[in-house]
Formats: sequence, structure tokens, C-alpha cells
Amino acid sequence: MNFSFLHAADLHVDSPLRGLDAYPGAPVDSLRGATRQALVRLVDLAIGRRVDFVLLAGDIYDGNWADFRTGLFFREQMLRLRRADILVFVVKGNHDAESQITQKLPEVEGVHVFSAAGSETVELAGLGVAVHGRSFPQRAVPEDLVPTYPAPVAGRFNIGMLHTSLTGREGHDPYAPTTVETLVDKGYDYFALGHVHAREVVREANPRIVFPGNLQGRHARETGPKGCELVKVEGGRIAATEFVALDVVRWSRLRIDASGLDGVDALARRFVALAGEQVADARDRLHALRVRVDGESPLHGLEAREPGTIAAALQAACQDFDEAELWIEQVRLALRSPIDRAASAARPDAIGEVLRLVDAIAEDDEQLRAWFAAQVGDGPKLPAALADADPSLLDVDAIRALLADAEATVLARLSGAAQDGSDG
Repeated sequence: MNFSFLHAADLHVDSPLRGLDAYPGAPVDSLRGATRQALVRLVDLAIGRRVDFVLLAGDIYDGNWADFRTGLFFREQMLRLRRADILVFVVKGNHDAESQITQKLPEVEGVHVFSAAGSETVELAGLGVAVHGRSFPQRAVPEDLVPTYPAPVAGRFNIGMLHTSLTGREGHDPYAPTTVETLVDKGYDYFALGHVHAREVVREANPRIVFPGNLQGRHARETGPKGCELVKVEGGRIAATEFVALDVVRWSRLRIDASGLDGVDALARRFVALAGEQVADARDRLHALRVRVDGESPLHGLEAREPGTIAAALQAACQDFDEAELWIEQVRLALRSPIDRAASAARPDAIGEVLRLVDAIAEDDEQLRAWFAAQVGDGPKLPAALADADPSLLDVDAIRALLADAEATVLARLSGAAQDGSDG
């Protein structure tokens, strides 16, 4: 009973990533093709490691196909696996449920898609394996499916495939909810889960329960390495497990402490040093960065006088970076001016008045949220790929940073006006 398999989930092939045109200079082709290329890497890995089968635990697609090309591409990759004598097992999740995908293509022999009508078991007698699973009949599945799964097959290594939120995971709808205790009581050896996009080893053993995460991050909220689980079984027991990163585009967040930096050249050098550390173990992919620049620095005043200076300086630094391909998705600023704020706020002029007003707004978190909500109003709903940029979802720290930016801009203009007056 020696064999190996890959466990992946949440491929979201051809996820549309709408709204990329809002990012000037974005590597649109690389971003839109990333989910396909990640699947190609998965198949390459399966063939290269000579695994016996592949488990795909739901959300192969991102919803109904725009046309047949999405389904044909996935089918082509499944044929590559079958030509290498690798079996494939699939459960459908909320995005590719029976009710979601209306187009049909001929089945691939050796690729087993579990029924949505009830749970099934497929035995691989030659390997000593029993795979149990059930697909979603529709997008929303509010009930626990695990009680419907068969009892473990004696003398077999039992694997359960399930698309689930377990007891709930932030950012994910509560579909097919269940508990770890329920999974343990089933008596299986491994539970291959899907639905949650962050990798999580829920339980190490008896049974091993794993969310592999999605195969490819799609936006700035899906950061870090993405890939699949490689599992080796010897003598009917798990002998080794390995997470294998397969992402083509890696989303990351990078914080730059600009304290003491007095110009864009110094900022660029610090960015290059930090970015080098960030990409050190993954130079062969595109890195999409969301950058936060904070600290007390004269750069605060420079940005206030010439908005966009810091973002442009960082983008220029990406051009000079030769260790990997970098793209800055967004720059967020939380800089502070190196001034004696208390003394300035006590001034009787407009500068003092602005500082006192900002302090009053920011004094209380709830008050700050209310003020911000009043300024933003009801804006249009953003596409899912840009949801992280929705102003209504900003946390208090982000709102404070925006308020500080606004303050800096006003103070720079007031200071400039005062300077112009003294020059006249």
C-alpha cells in the first residue's frame, strides 16, 4: 500500500479579474493568465513526481464559462494527466456546482467527478485506497454533508473529499459547515478540503485534515505562496507531506519604515533592499506588491506638495530591480511630518486650526469612522477583484492614514501660500 497523490483546490480557472484596466501599467496578460499557468504547473508536478492520482477539492472554475475555451483548457490538462496514467478525482464546490456550469463537454475517462445527488466511494484496489466524496448540487449548501459520507472501507487508506467552510473562516461563505470532531469521527485517514483560500493544516494526523489554499492568488488579499499538497503513503500510513508552491504571480504586502529618510533616492534604496528579501526564495515569478510607507519623514511634506511622488519613485525602483519581476499594485501612505505637533496646534492661525480639527476628528475611532462614512457616501459596488480597494471596507488605521494625507496636503498649501505672501 505505497502510493503518492496531490491535493489541490480552488483553481478558479479563468477567474475574470475585472477592473485591471484601472491600474495603469499593470501586467494584464500575466495576471489574467495566471490561473491557467498555475494549473499547468500542477499537472507538470504530478507528471514529474509520478504521483498515482490527483484530488481537486472544488471550485475548479469561477462560475459559468463565458465560452467553451475555459472548459476545453481544463479538459486538455486532464488528458495530459491521463496520458501519464494519473487518475483524477473531483468534487464540485460553490463556484462550479451542478447548477452553475451549464455547458457540457465529453468526459475524460479516468477523471471521476463525484455526484451531487449523494455521496460516493471509489476504490482503487491496486493501491489499497478508497476515495469518498460528494459535489455541490447548487451554489449554497447550508447543511453538513459529512453524515451522508460512507463508513471507511476496511483495509483501505480512506480519503474524504469535501468543499466546506468547517466552522467558519473569515472571508468565506458558510457552505457545507461541519466540525473537526465530525471529520475525526468518520474514521478516515485523510480529508482533502477545499473552499478556504489560505493554506491551513487543520489537523496533523488521524486523520490529517488540510485546506491546501487556492492554486493561484488573485488579488492583494490572497498573499503569499500558493500551491498544493504532495502526500506520500507507505504501508498504509502517511510517510511524508510537502507543500509545493505553484503560483505564477505572488501577491505580497511590503512595509517600508521611512523614518529619517529625507528624499526619494533613499526611499528607493530601502525599497530595493526590502523587495530583495521578499523575493529571495521565489525569483521565477511575477511579484505583485501592495506597499505601505510609514514613519516620520520629510517625505511627508514632499508628497503633500507633489502628490504621487512616492508612488512614482517606487515604480522607478521596480524598473531598476533585476532580481525578479515586480509590479506595485498600490502604495498606501501613513507618513508623519517631523514637526512639533503640539506647538503647531497651539498656533492661532489657519495651520493651528487645521491641526486642531484633525485631532478632534481622530480622537475617537467610532467618530472617525462616522466622519469618513459621511465623506465617502454611497459609492458604486466594485468588482470582486478590486473589492480590497472599496473605501467602505477600510479599517481605522487606513482611515487615519488618509486623514493624515489630507492634513499634509492642506498644510503644504497653507505653508506655500504663506511663503508666497512673504515673498511678495
